[in-house]
Amino acid sequence: MTDALFLTSDDVSGLATPEEYVAAVREGYRQRGEGAPAEPRTKLVNDEPRGMLTGYSAVLPETGAMGGYMYAAGFGAGDAWFVTPLFDAESGEPRALLDGASMNPFKTGAAGAVGVDALAREDASTLAVIGSGAQARGQLRATAAVRDLDSVWVYSPTKENRESFAAEMNERLDAAVAAVASNAAAVEGADVVITATTASEPVFDGDLLDDGTHVTAMGQYHPEKHELDATTVERAKYVLDLRERATQDAGSLIHAVDEGVVSEDHVHAELGDVVAGKAPGRESDEEITVFDSGGTGIETVAAAQMLYEKAREDGLGSTVSLSPASEALTGE
Repeated sequence: MTDALFLTSDDVSGLATPEEYVAAVREGYRQRGEGAPAEPRTKLVNDEPRGMLTGYSAVLPETGAMGGYMYAAGFGAGDAWFVTPLFDAESGEPRALLDGASMNPFKTGAAGAVGVDALAREDASTLAVIGSGAQARGQLRATAAVRDLDSVWVYSPTKENRESFAAEMNERLDAAVAAVASNAAAVEGADVVITATTASEPVFDGDLLDDGTHVTAMGQYHPEKHELDATTVERAKYVLDLRERATQDAGSLIHAVDEGVVSEDHVHAELGDVVAGKAPGRESDEEITVFDSGGTGIETVAAAQMLYEKAREDGLGSTVSLSPASEALTGE
């Protein structure tokens, strides 16, 4: 019998800063670049009631942790539920079980920020955000931890949502955050563009991107949905979180391949390769770069381990007892 720490979403909420999430996730991707195992998500779709069950996993040997994410979205409740099991990477024993709800935008935002830090220009100071939900908030707060932002322009189709987002983020950040009336107004002149939407079609025109722009696309992980148009993909040095996604669920790349503007070889590298120094990141101020972030166990395990350590220091959480198979299979 082994005791594992159980952390509720309330335990985790506010436990770490965006900077701490980014540092943990950057280290996770460095280990991936050095060969740490990770697999893309698997997604099971149910028709009636409509919903999906999704999971992915990773091992971070140097961190000494492994685990992943499993979540259900849709179904009768029409909501999403996130569970993160964390294991000791040496003994294999369970270490913690986290309710992943409150950490979700922060660990995903941290992955995007690691991409910005690796691929955007050092002097990038203007940011466009397409989307105004929780994931857009997480992306913006994490990006502000890696670049000194002056101006942020946010667009989403619903006027009230983008204005509410801008007002909230204006209070949280040093940068001036303003809602704009079109995606073009957000993207034109931006040094960094973040797409965090549920859109099935491109959310901006790739011809609007200035030379030197970095794009983080994180809202879609479906072979038939793409936030980025073929022009954006064709113009960019294209980096994925996991290369296996190129033919599985990187919809923007798959669409561009289907359009005949690039081949599957257009993938420059995985983010971990860039972070670990195994592949070059940005090589000129004129390059357009894209980080396609579909969500992996890398940022999940890295963030969960960081939160586990901080929770233990602060005496947070409760314990649950788990039995090893050697005991459970005895029938005694």
